[in-house]
Amino acid sequence: MKAADFRRIALSFEGAKEGSHMGAVDFRVGGAIFATLASVEQGYGNLKLTPDQQAEFVHELPTLFLPVHGAWGRTGMTHIRLAQASEDVLTGALRTAWTNRVERNAKVKLTKKRKRVSKRT
Repeated sequence: MKAADFRRIALSFEGAKEGSHMGAVDFRVGGAIFATLASVEQGYGNLKLTPDQQAEFVHELPTLFLPVHGAWGRTGMTHIRLAQASEDVLTGALRTAWTNRVERNAKVKLTKKRKRVSKRT
């Protein structure tokens, strides 16, 4: 897979939009990042996973997935080696990151709604 494939797949998910953060291409849903091409020059795409999901992906396919270095990696940011990824694996990984963000966005929206309602009463 190549960066163009990563972009095509990321943008295929409902509500996904391409943006930029600190000069790097990112992919967002509901205004929040679920994946980036910040490490594309090193041959990676980046996925925003949970730490548990990251551990599973790395355990199952250690030649394909690795944590991003430092604090970002400890929070679940995960590299995927684009040249070695199949379309199915890349699609599944991006779908996982997208789903995480959609679910988190829904929780945040519900929390904000509850706060507004409680302020009225």
